[in-house]
Amino acid sequence: MNTESSRPGTQQEMSFIDHLEALRWHIIRAAIAVVAFATVAFFAKDFLFHDLILGPSRSDFWTYRMFCRFGQWIGAPELCMDKIGFVIQNREMSGQLTMHISTSFTVGLVLGFPYLFWELWRFIKPGLYPHEQANSRGAVFFVSVLFAIGLLFGYYVAAPLSINFLAGYVVDATIENQIDMQSYLSTLTTMSLSCAFVFELPMIVFFLAKAGLITHEIMRMYRKHAIVVILVVAAVITPPDVSAQIIVTIPILLLYELSIHIARVVRRNSTRRLNEQLAQNQGIS
Repeated sequence: MNTESSRPGTQQEMSFIDHLEALRWHIIRAAIAVVAFATVAFFAKDFLFHDLILGPSRSDFWTYRMFCRFGQWIGAPELCMDKIGFVIQNREMSGQLTMHISTSFTVGLVLGFPYLFWELWRFIKPGLYPHEQANSRGAVFFVSVLFAIGLLFGYYVAAPLSINFLAGYVVDATIENQIDMQSYLSTLTTMSLSCAFVFELPMIVFFLAKAGLITHEIMRMYRKHAIVVILVVAAVITPPDVSAQIIVTIPILLLYELSIHIARVVRRNSTRRLNEQLAQNQGIS
């Protein structure tokens, strides 16, 4: 559906029903994309579960091998995670089938996220003024890239560290960790998606700065408070392991510093544009 007529300042405005109709088609196309990706994931069962989902549960996972190499390089062999101390079990008759369907749908949502956001942006964009559209050029690309980077960080760093810590934590040596598959999936999904959305911080700050709701001065003023919040967020999305929390905290802090720079650039560009408009108005008068 074309929603160009809903742009502010045009002669023809779309009615509320027209907006709902346009939104309906955006949702339908997004749903079709998710179902298509979920279907592909469903039939790629071996790769989906053996290589992707269950990868962090095995000691030959890429992250564990890199930690082992790093430990050998710095002379810290204890970083080698050569054994994952738990067994994954399914305790329900239809558990594996249900897990297969739900996991495929989750993968469909993740793979379809760029298209989902693009459809949402197509619905919102015609309602923006021309200068707002120009200011937000490339939003879909950068949101998708940050989402992908955060997802990879969560999958390859946060999730393996959490799984390894929780699998190796015992209160007594006689207790064997036999983890339900749904619990394992919940940990893996939570870690990965949490990082994916946390990595959207620069884009959130960009739009808030464009709207004039935040500035780099405010972000610098409350940097200490932000560090506390970041530590809390890192503690929530990671297990109570200091090394894992530090590894997750560092990139979030870097994202916050990047966001300060983005807010500064937005402020500088806005000031320059206002000065140019003021000069033009004075020249006309």
